[in-house]
Amino acid sequence: MAGKQMKSLAKDTAIYGVSSILGKFLNWLLVPLYTYVLASSADYGVVTNLYSWTALLLVILTYGMETGFFRYVNKEENNPDLVYSTSMISVGITSLIFAVWCVLFAPQIGHWLDYDNHPEYIWMLGLSVALDAFASIPFAYLRYLKRPLKFAAYKLLFICLNIPFNLFFLIVCPWLMKHAPHTIDWFYNPNYGVGYVFVSNILATAIQTAFLAPYIFAVKFRLDTALLRKILRYSLPLLVLGVAGIMNQTLDKILFPFLLPGAKGASELGIYGATSKIALVMLMFTQAFRYAYEPFVFAQKKDENSLTAYSDAMKYFVIFSWFIFLGMTLYIDVFKFIIKHTYWTGLNVVPLVLVSFIFQGIFFNLSVWYKLTDKTMYGAWFSLIGTIIIVVGNVLLVPKYSYMGSAWAAFGCYFVVMLVSYFIGQKYFPINYQLKTIGKYTLLSLVLFCLGWYINLHYLLLNLLFRTVLLAIYVWHMTRRDFPLTQIPYINKFLKK
Repeated sequence: MAGKQMKSLAKDTAIYGVSSILGKFLNWLLVPLYTYVLASSADYGVVTNLYSWTALLLVILTYGMETGFFRYVNKEENNPDLVYSTSMISVGITSLIFAVWCVLFAPQIGHWLDYDNHPEYIWMLGLSVALDAFASIPFAYLRYLKRPLKFAAYKLLFICLNIPFNLFFLIVCPWLMKHAPHTIDWFYNPNYGVGYVFVSNILATAIQTAFLAPYIFAVKFRLDTALLRKILRYSLPLLVLGVAGIMNQTLDKILFPFLLPGAKGASELGIYGATSKIALVMLMFTQAFRYAYEPFVFAQKKDENSLTAYSDAMKYFVIFSWFIFLGMTLYIDVFKFIIKHTYWTGLNVVPLVLVSFIFQGIFFNLSVWYKLTDKTMYGAWFSLIGTIIIVVGNVLLVPKYSYMGSAWAAFGCYFVVMLVSYFIGQKYFPINYQLKTIGKYTLLSLVLFCLGWYINLHYLLLNLLFRTVLLAIYVWHMTRRDFPLTQIPYINKFLKK
């Protein structure tokens, strides 16, 4: 049964990964566009800073309702349509209030963030965040209905709109201004530059939300206040958890302009933001895993083999995470071309960011214990501990070590909360995680990384060949211990022959 559950989880992870991994990968391709086209790294620093704010605000505006929806929609005594409608109305009202507030007070907010000349950045991103927050519930509903293909299609729709809009405003329009200015000079400002990044975002978000209309209106709008109070009691602690969690990801980029002000700080933030994007592959994997794992956790709660399934999920997550880590770091000489050469001075943050994402993913896996025992406040406390670490770390390290200080602060944050969650979780909801196996893969990965990262053969091809051998050692260990080739579909057919 556990094997069947793992296959189901793997299948859903793969499908959700189409939207998460492929979608983020396509969006990832905007990084070279921005680094090569925008006037300076300081311009990319603006993108990094404001998108960090939007990530934080999105968590605040959803206030744990996605997880609360899954918790109560799976209870037999509840009407699924009523749970969905109640959740959607709640998030819809708060999102509308936030959108109106951003439009009315955009100049004041822009002044506080030092964007006095461009208050429209504020209201454009405010409207985008409000629409994203509202859409999170229909997307959760698709996951509940087990419609991963629909989910993936609507998620990819945003990417398939955002990229062409960016290309149009940043590549096509400047070309037209040189060769046929009369075709676009009635709406296009060649000096607006980075602002068109935010114009593209709001256009794509609005169209994506419109396409979700069939699922938004799939049920009759009804608000059950008693049910809402129950959902909020469960979800609001997750708001603290979510805010602290996303702050642990974005707070360094939010604080950076205050800790290292001026043009130098904006430039350094642009370098940090661009090089961190190289590590985004790991975040893609953890995000895809999360989409499949959260419904899986609640669905398997009553199964007698659930503890084994949770343990296996952790093991396989760690194995594949270290594989991605090695793939990214051992081939950094290839991946670095994603960004302009003027950003390469920040490549040393990539390993730290990757490992931080691994710790973050493990922490999410560990969260099963407080979600299933309704002790969600523990998750909030863990993340608050992490937030304190990352704030103190950034305040102490950034003025002296710039973005490397931010990277080390994030590393320490996730390492500590991962350990604290594990030890407390074993007290309330003990799961026999396969620590010996996880430890062996971790040690092997770190040894291979050090060999590949610090041994330089001075020729690109020789370096790549040597590092390919190192990666092959890891793959050989995987197939020998936990992924026998005879059990892998398609490959096993050739082995049998």
